[in-house]
Amino acid sequence: MRLANKVALITGAAMGMGEAAAKLFAAEGAAVAVVDINQEGAHATAERITAAGGRAFAVRADVSDADDVKAAVDATVSRFGQLDILYNNAGVEIEQAPTADHSIERFDRTIAINLRGVFLGMKFAIPHMTGRGGSIINTASVVAFRAMPGGVAYCASKGAVVAMTQVAAVEYGPAKIRVNAICPGAIETPMLAQARRRMGTAVDNAAAFAPLRRTGTAEEIAQLALFLASDESSFITGAAYVIDGGSLA
Repeated sequence: MRLANKVALITGAAMGMGEAAAKLFAAEGAAVAVVDINQEGAHATAERITAAGGRAFAVRADVSDADDVKAAVDATVSRFGQLDILYNNAGVEIEQAPTADHSIERFDRTIAINLRGVFLGMKFAIPHMTGRGGSIINTASVVAFRAMPGGVAYCASKGAVVAMTQVAAVEYGPAKIRVNAICPGAIETPMLAQARRRMGTAVDNAAAFAPLRRTGTAEEIAQLALFLASDESSFITGAAYVIDGGSLA
């Protein structure tokens, strides 16, 4: 198993990419802390893992809240004795509006979850990895590199995640902590379903122009996360992996 004897904490794991990664990591031998603000969904993911013979428990946390994040990290270490993998996956796309029309409150909430949440995860997880090493995976997006009209908050948050990932990689490489980002394109998740309701066929029309002519799946993202979490990526840090069907090509 690729993650035997490892402990992983995954945020936003009640559904979508986080859920897919939680199930895959557990199947590959990791003990998993399933973290989400949706407590019922987190418990459901953890129960599916344990029913399949894996090790997991659910933790309710708002990733924008420092006390919640610290408590989730502490609970994971208390439960499993260590922390080897942090997957900062939780994120939102709250509003799409031209920059001058974007509400200040929703801008702040997007930054709080998508960016502050990643910072808090790293802040509280790194001390448990220092001295033993580990892997941190941060979810960014292709819009870290390409403007999305109406997405001033979302694009800003994801671009900053890439920058923050690189800073942490430089700082903690000597401590054998690897820090990388995953930058998905259009992936079949509840968030994409929301975008379809808001934007109609424009989402699928955009995906149709990508070289692979389709949207991606949460399981495909999970496979990349598994690689970055495993020792197979031991010489990789500070990288931002675009997985978008070729839309940036």
